[in-house]
Amino acid sequence: MSISAIASEQVNRIVWNQHHDPFEVLGSHLIEQNGKNVWAVRAYLPNASAAWVVVPENRKEYPMYTVHDPHFFECTIETPELSNYQLRIKEGEHELVTYDPYAFRSPHLTDFDLHLFGEGNHHRIYEKLGAHLTEVDRVKGVYFAVWAPNARNVSVLGDFNLWDGRKHQMRKGHTGVWELFIPELGMGEHYKYEIKNFEGHIYEKSDPYGFQQEPRPKTASIVTDLNSYTWNDENWMEVRRQTDPLTQPISVYEVHLGSWLHAPSSEPAKLPNGETQAVVPVSELNPGARFLTYRELAERLIPYVKELGYTHIELLPIAEHPFDGSWGYQVTGYYAPTSRFGSPEDFMYFIDQCHQNGIGVLVDWVPGHFPKDGHGLAFFDGTHLYEHADPRKGEHKEWGTLVFNYSRNEVRNFLAANALFWFDKYHIDGIRVDAVASMLYNDYCRKEGEWLPNQYGGRENLEAADFLRQVNHTIFSYFPGVLSIAEESTSWPMVSWPTYTGGLGFNLKWNMGWMHDMLDYFSMDPWFRQFHQNNITFSMWYNHSENFMLALSHDEVVHGKSNIIGKMPGDKWQKLANVRALFAYMFAHPGKKTMFMSMEFGQWSEWNVWADLEWHLFQYEPHQQLKDFFQSLNHLYRSEPALYTQDFAREGFEWVDCSDNRHSVVSFVRHAKDSDEFIVVVCNFTPQPHSHYRIGIPEKGFYTELFNSDARQYGGSNMGNLGGKWTDDWSLHNRPYSLDLCLPPLGVLMLKLDKQKMAEVMK
Repeated sequence: MSISAIASEQVNRIVWNQHHDPFEVLGSHLIEQNGKNVWAVRAYLPNASAAWVVVPENRKEYPMYTVHDPHFFECTIETPELSNYQLRIKEGEHELVTYDPYAFRSPHLTDFDLHLFGEGNHHRIYEKLGAHLTEVDRVKGVYFAVWAPNARNVSVLGDFNLWDGRKHQMRKGHTGVWELFIPELGMGEHYKYEIKNFEGHIYEKSDPYGFQQEPRPKTASIVTDLNSYTWNDENWMEVRRQTDPLTQPISVYEVHLGSWLHAPSSEPAKLPNGETQAVVPVSELNPGARFLTYRELAERLIPYVKELGYTHIELLPIAEHPFDGSWGYQVTGYYAPTSRFGSPEDFMYFIDQCHQNGIGVLVDWVPGHFPKDGHGLAFFDGTHLYEHADPRKGEHKEWGTLVFNYSRNEVRNFLAANALFWFDKYHIDGIRVDAVASMLYNDYCRKEGEWLPNQYGGRENLEAADFLRQVNHTIFSYFPGVLSIAEESTSWPMVSWPTYTGGLGFNLKWNMGWMHDMLDYFSMDPWFRQFHQNNITFSMWYNHSENFMLALSHDEVVHGKSNIIGKMPGDKWQKLANVRALFAYMFAHPGKKTMFMSMEFGQWSEWNVWADLEWHLFQYEPHQQLKDFFQSLNHLYRSEPALYTQDFAREGFEWVDCSDNRHSVVSFVRHAKDSDEFIVVVCNFTPQPHSHYRIGIPEKGFYTELFNSDARQYGGSNMGNLGGKWTDDWSLHNRPYSLDLCLPPLGVLMLKLDKQKMAEVMK
């Protein structure tokens, strides 16, 4: 019997899972015994009845013995070198031969990694923390690392160790990062971290940096390889890198993948190799349905969006979330695309297919709050690690969620790297940051006495503002040509200004004021609109203060607000005409565009996260005609530079007449950049048509009627100008020429000077 000398106290700390560095005890150690240098090998094997060390050079076996504990095994071996040894373990009637994880002592994180993480500037920390397939000393396995500085102990749990936290205890570094390499693990392993605080309380947590999670309601993380997918979007990525998106048409189709369309639960999903894929049922509220997979969505959603002419798809939060009813806005797995629709590789395929079809992909990103679910970030290491301890700073009671501690470097690093991660690993084209106002103001939705002021006594969350600047600066440094869009509902200045000017660094901001004004205006009886002309015109007073995106989003069609068509007054014809007028005005107005799914065909009911959209409405001609309207509108928008190249320049817009409130008519001109092309837009927001309505025009000639929202093909009354009109030499609206137009009811006209026809006349 040959054993090494080791204190029973050290052994007990391993057996009771109380050691912060099990490598001090376990594994191989060069010691002196009887005047010789020998290797002491120790292993704690809770289910073993016997064990042997197998030396790889000669396959010789050395029996291990127990002294301090019936499952703590040790022996000594006289050999010059001992590496990559294996353990033969007998557990009941079963035996296995495996590498000892405590034989692999070299840490994966360098001191420089830890330094950058500690100061909040490790931009690709997701390549270090989490679970990573790797090879150490020619042995393949998985390296695990997790930040839990206030934990007493951390272990890796999984199917591979029967979820026993005693078997794979991790080592704590001086910065609070725990790590362990477990040999012979591979793709698809399910795991969690068992975290104990100093009071002995145990928390089982999903990996904050985990790349994949089990479908809900299960919560384990899954080992996966994000570098195995072969991308085919090189041309798209190169063009994007060299393009300024603010000078391009941006028309976004906002989608919640879980409710766009479902498949029957009896219909299996097929992979490209012909195999079937496990599918996820929707919910008990829709028992006969299952979610479409990412690959099925690529087959159905992408052609639909391409046909309609949208430039981008925006996905409601795609990161893993446990509760369907949160729509994805209560994230637990920030680095994992939700497994409801398939694997990370399947999601990569979806984005790749979007790019190959000329469609960009935006993702809703939620750094403003996170839920209290036990497997998530809340109270992660037995302390308030990711959130503030004081609920006056750390909790959104209205949502039942927690607020990130933006003043902590490692938390900022977690989030900033996460934003970069989606661009890096999934090739997304932009993020839309949810609820920015909730981040910027300490008193957001809080009563007096329920919030804490900043160091200067103000309500502004200065740490959150600095964090947003850090995120945007980092994103645009690595990925020029992408979008960072703020959903910010207040008058916080310079949201979409560059960080070097003191701005928050977004390149677009949702225009929430425009949205409220439009919906208020269009929901009122047209007779009353003459008294509210300011709703239509006010947005241009502040339009150049930010780079605005006009958005009619999911928030406007839930919680008793009705869908867009249901907000409109009048009979069914007038409702549809109002919808066409609203969106035609939206596409003619300066600013990029976003609209939520179902608006394009006039769904009547509110959006229901557990149900399909009302696709059956396409059997009725008015709804098909509305879809045709959006298809024409998008294609016109993309084909006319005057409608998008100068969205944010004063030179891109001028009123012709905004004061005719008696008729509820406005007219304006949109100018193209680096060109003398322009579009004349005339809007009549009442059901009363106007014949011989005259507006001033800057240039003489024939103006083609490019677009008429009242056209018969869209379900309108087909009133118009017979394809176009010649100007008259009558000055009006401080312009030398004018047009005598027929304005259709609840209609929007877009006209363009036909220079070729003018040249033919001049001949």
